[in-house]
Amino acid sequence: MNTILIIEDDRTLSEELSILLEKAGYGTERVTDFKDVLSQMEESAADLILLDISLPEENGEVLLQKFRKENDTPVIMLTSRTEDLDEVLSMSYGADDYITKPYNPTILLLRISAVLKRSAKNVQTQMYQDVKISLVSGSLIRNGMEQVLTKNEMLIFQILFEHQGEIVSRDELMTALWDNDEFLNDNALSVNISRLRGKLSALGIPDAIETRKKQGYLLK
Repeated sequence: MNTILIIEDDRTLSEELSILLEKAGYGTERVTDFKDVLSQMEESAADLILLDISLPEENGEVLLQKFRKENDTPVIMLTSRTEDLDEVLSMSYGADDYITKPYNPTILLLRISAVLKRSAKNVQTQMYQDVKISLVSGSLIRNGMEQVLTKNEMLIFQILFEHQGEIVSRDELMTALWDNDEFLNDNALSVNISRLRGKLSALGIPDAIETRKKQGYLLK
């Protein structure tokens, strides 16, 4: 269950948001002391933050700018203002979305769902052995060396990584790539596997992907 941190100084609205989100299946946390909101944002394990722009101690846009220096938790800005400048500033400071009050509850829930889905698909980094997998740059990094993968190569590597230690058939790879609008024929798949092996070899792990004849591939 995803948890959402609500930072809204209007107590009634904060409570209404909490009820709405909990009915939709989310866990909620609420900020009620606005003297050090940034620390509460940083210490929270919430999956998403709803942040009002107009807060009593410090402007929400300023808080967002400070928060983004070291944190990538999704943030949706809430505001009763209608100026375009506020939306531009919020997005430039790293907001994932911007909603003007009074909001439509259904639209708010759809926006939250969309941001959470994007966040889940864009985890900043993962690790394979001592190799850093950066989905942001689409690369593999080991001991300061970086190999940039094509979109197809990264998709193939991700599928093998998610099934590490298991054999993934060629049909499964091509089906998964088709689902991601990246359909490859059998020959093109072989070419991409070969190039991916070459890049892993350049990082010093030439035998990472094992071929099992008539079965598929295995990431060791």
